[in-house]
Amino acid sequence: MHQYWFWIGNFPVRAYSTIFVLAFLLGLGVTLYFVRADQKQDYIPHIWNLAPGLFIGGIIGARFWQVFFFDWSYYSKNLSEIIAIWHGGLSIQGGIVGAFLVGTWYVWRHKLDFWDMADLVAPGILLGQSIGRDANLLNGDAFGSPTHQGFGLLYPTSTLAYQTYGNQPLWPAEVWEGQADVILFALMLVFKQRKWPKGFLFLFYLIGYNLIRFGLEWLRGDSPRFLFGWDAAQWTSMPIVVLGIIVGVMLFVHDRKKRGNPSA
Repeated sequence: MHQYWFWIGNFPVRAYSTIFVLAFLLGLGVTLYFVRADQKQDYIPHIWNLAPGLFIGGIIGARFWQVFFFDWSYYSKNLSEIIAIWHGGLSIQGGIVGAFLVGTWYVWRHKLDFWDMADLVAPGILLGQSIGRDANLLNGDAFGSPTHQGFGLLYPTSTLAYQTYGNQPLWPAEVWEGQADVILFALMLVFKQRKWPKGFLFLFYLIGYNLIRFGLEWLRGDSPRFLFGWDAAQWTSMPIVVLGIIVGVMLFVHDRKKRGNPSA
C-alpha cells in the first residue's frame, strides 16, 4: 500500500486521487471504443458531453452514500471531513446512483434511447470500478475484517485499516471485488458477441456486481451493521438485485412479444 506518490512542496500527490481519475478516464475510453465498435457514432458527442456531469454526479453521490449511509457515526463528529474526499471514502454504489441520475436526466433531455445508452456505458463502468478498487487498496480503506489466520493483508501504520485493527491480517475484500469486476467485464465482452434485448448488458452489470458485493461485504470490517447483520452496502445491493431481475424479466417478455409481432 502506498498512500502518496510524491510531494510537491507541502502538497501530497495521493495514490487514491490519481487512480480514481485514471479509472474514470479508462472507463470513458472503453465506452468510446465500444460506441465505435457497435457503429453507433451518433452517440460519441453525447458521451463527451455527458462525461463531466457523470464524473461530478458520481463523486457527489459516492460521497453522500459514504457519509450518510456508511459512516455517519464518524462524520457526524468530524464535520470538516465530509468534503475531504482526497482522504478516501467514496462509495461505488453511491457513485453509480449519482451518475445514473445525471445520465437519466441527460437522456431524457436529449430524447435518447435509455437502454441503448445504458448498454454502451456498462463495460466502461465495470472496468473503472475494478481499477478504482486499486485506489482503495493503496489508500488502506474499504478493508476487510480480521481473518484470525496466518493469511490476509497487513496494512501500514498510517492507514485507516491499521488504525482500526492494528497489525492483524485482514480479508482482501477490496482486492477480490476488483478481480470479480474484471471477470464480469470479460463475461460482458463474451455476451456482446450475440444480440440481446436492449438493457441486458446494463442489468447484467447491476445484478452481477451487486450479488458479488453482497457476498463480499460479509468479509468487510469497515462498516457498521444493521438488521440481519447487513451493512449499508448489502442493504443497497439487495434491492438493486431484486429490481434488476424484475426489470430484466419485463425486458425479455417485451422483446419476445416484439419478435412475435414485428409490426408492434
